[in-house]
Amino acid sequence: MHGDELSTAARIDFIHAQTAVTTTPLVPEVRLRLAAEAIELWERIEHSSGRSDTPPPFWAFPWAGGQALARHVLDHPELLAGRRVLDLASGSGLVAIAAALAGAADVVASDIDHLAVAVIGLNAAINEVAVTASPADLLDGDGLGAQVVLAGDVFYERPMAARVLPMLARAQARGALVLVGDPGRMYLPRSRFDALADYEVPVVAALEDTAVKRTTVWRMAAEPS
Repeated sequence: MHGDELSTAARIDFIHAQTAVTTTPLVPEVRLRLAAEAIELWERIEHSSGRSDTPPPFWAFPWAGGQALARHVLDHPELLAGRRVLDLASGSGLVAIAAALAGAADVVASDIDHLAVAVIGLNAAINEVAVTASPADLLDGDGLGAQVVLAGDVFYERPMAARVLPMLARAQARGALVLVGDPGRMYLPRSRFDALADYEVPVVAALEDTAVKRTTVWRMAAEPS
């Protein structure tokens, strides 16, 4: 099963069958449809699709970077209240929903996984907030003119980092506030960011090989001249 090969109704049926409404450990204010078993869900998706290269269902689990960023947004609503916000690689929509709850004027949640787009819509409705979910690949742009660009846990592999960093830099250069949540991923270029806060984030041990990850919220700095 590949999310983009299903009808909208079939995506929603699949999500309902594989998830339950619950909360994330660090952000109990937000309710999400999440899966109980990480590896089992991934295996079911691979089996259904007949492919071994299916990406992990990032939309079904509360990743450390997203939890920390959502917590920071809710604790510091002055960062985005009344502003246009883009949440990049949104997954479950946790960060986007937190932005809406914190008072953002307009929130776009971007994710190229069509199952993620479907679950973002479901999760936004559960939390009674307005979030526009988009499947468009935005990494060649500068953030749709958003005044705040949020990115939770996007530096987990080299190819992704190689596309995300220039996009975030373009957004920062035009004046956007760029915030990143990252739990020490290998490809985060720390020299380009200023640390704002650290969090001890409970995570899915089957995905992270640990029960808690120390996670930092970073603000992108101007590129050195």
